[in-house]
Amino acid sequence: MNKVKTLIFFIGLFIGLASLSQAQTKVGYIDSRKIIDGMQESRDAKTRLDNQVAEWQSELTKLQDSLKIIKDDYDKKKLILTDQLKTQFETDIKRLDDAITNFKVQKFGENGEYFQKQVEFMKPVQDRIFLAIEKVAKEDGFDYVFDRSSEILLLYVNEKYDLTAKVQKIVEGK
Repeated sequence: MNKVKTLIFFIGLFIGLASLSQAQTKVGYIDSRKIIDGMQESRDAKTRLDNQVAEWQSELTKLQDSLKIIKDDYDKKKLILTDQLKTQFETDIKRLDDAITNFKVQKFGENGEYFQKQVEFMKPVQDRIFLAIEKVAKEDGFDYVFDRSSEILLLYVNEKYDLTAKVQKIVEGK
């Protein structure tokens, strides 16, 4: 009788552990920086962006050189210039200085072309990575995939854990 109880206990324990292991959430992580750094497509995008920045830097240098020439010319001549010519020089200097400031903001400002180009060039790389993450997560049964090297922490979620509809029903009083 003890052997039967022991056998039933172990069978029950085995079934319980098997069902418990199936109910566990499977979590994985990636290092997106390592993946991105290893992709030729990513290196090409960085090269394109660097070339664009070099072009902008060249334009900015030309503008700054022009401003320096005008300022130096003004400083040399300001003692012999009429008030009207002084005003014209000062207006030209101010206009060019504003153009330089606007150029910097347009190209490198918070919403400038640099950041737009960065997104544009890297989007295909990021799309490929996200598709690969989704494929691996689904094939290997992961419920969550995190990225340990970026601000975007959660990259994949198994939709069966989405509680939005249930919470909405409670909020709406249904």
